[in-house]
Amino acid sequence: MESGNQTRASEFLLLGFSAKSDIQFVLFGLFLSMYLVTVTGNLLIILAICSDSLLHTPMYFFLSNLSLADICFTSTTVPKMLWNIQTQSTIITYEGCLSQIFFFIVFGCLDNLLLTVMAYDRFVAICHPLHYSIIMNGQFCGLLALGSWCLSIMGSLLETLTLLRLSFCTNMEIPHFFCDLPEVLKLACSDTFVNNMVVYSATGLLAVIPFNGILLSYFQIVSSILNISSATGKYKAFSTCGSHLSVVSLFYGTGLGVYLSSAATSSSRTSLVASVMYTIVTPMLNPFIYSLRNRDMKGALRRLLSRVVPLSSGVSGGVLW
Repeated sequence: MESGNQTRASEFLLLGFSAKSDIQFVLFGLFLSMYLVTVTGNLLIILAICSDSLLHTPMYFFLSNLSLADICFTSTTVPKMLWNIQTQSTIITYEGCLSQIFFFIVFGCLDNLLLTVMAYDRFVAICHPLHYSIIMNGQFCGLLALGSWCLSIMGSLLETLTLLRLSFCTNMEIPHFFCDLPEVLKLACSDTFVNNMVVYSATGLLAVIPFNGILLSYFQIVSSILNISSATGKYKAFSTCGSHLSVVSLFYGTGLGVYLSSAATSSSRTSLVASVMYTIVTPMLNPFIYSLRNRDMKGALRRLLSRVVPLSSGVSGGVLW
């Protein structure tokens, strides 16, 4: 590529939902509703865990971190998408694009690492129940959560900083509703070998290895459950990890769908739908999975709402009086 066609990017164009202006109102209402459900549901999970002493256990500590990560993960892309749909604009600044890439990778990796930590927690609870309280003590759980945050930030920082060395061609159009790193790399005119190596290394460290850790944990869990003699015992053991297994399947299933749709077809529309599932639908469904399949969580949410409703009624009554 000639140097004359290279430029220092000042802005990109997000073309994800720019076509067919007649359905923009429907898309705006749909995605706004999904975003509000995601934030409200995950926020209720966090408040229920913080306010109920019965949920002050390692599993729910990690779940509260996962809910926070899901809120931030969705908030990285959806508000900007809603703004672009509402204003009929497709522009995102160079700095805004880099920031979006950074935070998207941070919270995507954090989701991945927290799911791995939660799988390890279930492994210890089922395979080593007598040593659970000793192994999963408060200090160790705090270090696991802190390590997940730090690894996610460092990995994302490395991937984002390497973008600063790139020059971009005159075509600045991204066929997506957010700044997706692979799509941005396709627009670069300069050599992206270093960037690709960094991406592959970070993916192996922060995605492939944790996923294998989850598989290993559940292999050990299933082996232990099969050794339980009674059917009641097997059901009770499996029910303790059923919600986590559902979330893991949803997270990696949609993530794999994004990858396969990008590799199997050149259609940006197919990749767009898969990305919506991964970035919006999955974080929205996680609170429902944990609340509907978990008796303790349903009880905590019920107690939280019972305290909030009388309080709001009392405030309203005081104002009316």
